[in-house]
Amino acid sequence: MPTAGLAHRGLSRALVRAPILAYRCGLGALLGRRFVLLTHVGRTTGRPRQVVLEVVGRGEAPGSYLVASGYGARAQWFRNVLAHPEVSYQVGRRRRDGWADPLPSAESGRRLADYARRHPRTAAALMAMVGHDIDGSPEAYERLGADAEHGVPLVLLSPSPAPPGAGDP
Repeated sequence: MPTAGLAHRGLSRALVRAPILAYRCGLGALLGRRFVLLTHVGRTTGRPRQVVLEVVGRGEAPGSYLVASGYGARAQWFRNVLAHPEVSYQVGRRRRDGWADPLPSAESGRRLADYARRHPRTAAALMAMVGHDIDGSPEAYERLGADAEHGVPLVLLSPSPAPPGAGDP
């Protein structure tokens, strides 16, 4: 039976990695604007790592996106961007260099509740998938988003400013 468990884990890993392969093959546009390929640096290895995350909102600045850490502070990508916030990210065909900044707790909670209001079924399915059993109320999402340790904190991906003179004739 151990072989069946290994096969199941291998299949699960392949399914999780499939969106990364889509981006690598130049097919990121097929995933639309709902997903982002985040390239970050491993906090212990110093090597590039990648993860595909769902976009839960937009930031104030053009080209900025909000993503959620479904596994909270335990998520490897989240721990990596805390240690090395300089990242690159791609939405559709557009690739940007930038920064990953966790939102303050209250803002994270407010924005997660807003996402759940806009996409109630998707939010509920995602929360169930990562093991959060909540009642679906805006207050429950707000508490979950505000809890950086055991909840679902949000991270703002912002593009680096263009160097002075970039784009000038």
